[in-house]
Amino acid sequence: MKVLLIAPNIDAADVGEAFVAYKWAQSLSAHAELTVLAFQRAGRPELEQQLPDARVVTWPEPAWARKHERLNAMLKPAWPVFAKCVRKFVRRALCDGERFDIAHQLMPQAARYTSPLRHFNMPYIIGPLGGALDTPAAFRKEAGSAPLFTRLRALDQMRLKYDPWLRGSYSGAACILGVAPYMREVLSDVPLRRFESMLELGIEEVSIAGTRMPASGTMRVLHVGRGVRTKGLRDTVRAMAELKDLPKVTLTSAGGGEEIEICRAEAERLGVSDRVTFLGRISREKVEQLYACHDLFCFPSFREPAGGVLYEAMRHGLPVITADRGGPAWIIDETCGLRVPVTTPENFAKEISQRLRQMALDPEERCRLGRGARTKVAREGLWSVKAFGLIDLYKSTLAAQMGEGFSPFG
Repeated sequence: MKVLLIAPNIDAADVGEAFVAYKWAQSLSAHAELTVLAFQRAGRPELEQQLPDARVVTWPEPAWARKHERLNAMLKPAWPVFAKCVRKFVRRALCDGERFDIAHQLMPQAARYTSPLRHFNMPYIIGPLGGALDTPAAFRKEAGSAPLFTRLRALDQMRLKYDPWLRGSYSGAACILGVAPYMREVLSDVPLRRFESMLELGIEEVSIAGTRMPASGTMRVLHVGRGVRTKGLRDTVRAMAELKDLPKVTLTSAGGGEEIEICRAEAERLGVSDRVTFLGRISREKVEQLYACHDLFCFPSFREPAGGVLYEAMRHGLPVITADRGGPAWIIDETCGLRVPVTTPENFAKEISQRLRQMALDPEERCRLGRGARTKVAREGLWSVKAFGLIDLYKSTLAAQMGEGFSPFG
């Protein structure tokens, strides 16, 4: 199968979308005749060397787009330049007689970029698309004001209703992928041919099962994430204050950001600072060690579009307590963890504390959910599994295009 994969940034040495795009490209190149179109960032390893099993075509990333890294990551100002390069390449390839079975716009993840693939008569897929979750009204006072370019996200829904180029990009796609089912509602103003949920993140392997000694009333809780209000660390600290009768339940926080000092002060105010450890930003190796030596992962992020960090914890056999919203609500089910409804900060913390108490006092259930977490992530989260799943999606999409029940790749 000849697959055309496009993403503005693909880089094994980077983080975020660029790294995720690399893992998809690397995994797919083992199963398809893959052509990759991307920018080449100055000073980074050549993409052609990073993806030896794929045909790689790159263009220099504009230097002006890299002057403000956070703005570049959020808004992708060089996307029109990249889209023009893609259109020229595809037009030239088609004129030369080259054909692709299917095209896939893998990134950007945000649902605000018109696709260059809409100009050509070939089936294409966009996604997994994510984001677009707002902060619940009851939490906005504590969340503070967002940067201007973040508040511009409010325009996205209007564009999905009225922008003919954006709407045409999505309605013309053979399939739209969303990081979780909630994205179907986000895109409800656009008539889609097909929608499927597919988390954009994956893992390399499931860790070797460690030995945890369950004991009632004893539990080491872990939170990993950037120090921002939406990640739910403050709510977890408040939940700890409801468990003062369980002194052997402790919380470890790994992550840096403006929220950490606020949470430290909250722990002091609530009288639980002796049971909460703030490690700040630490290395990936140390984070992996934390997963291995803790008993439960508490990540009640209430504006989490995907939730790949849950996979990180689940691969170590940690049961999860998370918010019943966004990506985590889709990832976590009754086999691997507990979900908490997002209502008000006061009730949210109380609900988290109830679930922490439940897990602390029922170590057998905690172990059962931990085993379920490991099983679930092995079944659906390994990059090799995800690549096979995407290839199957390509085949079923092409079969639908060519007539029900018929696939040329059968």
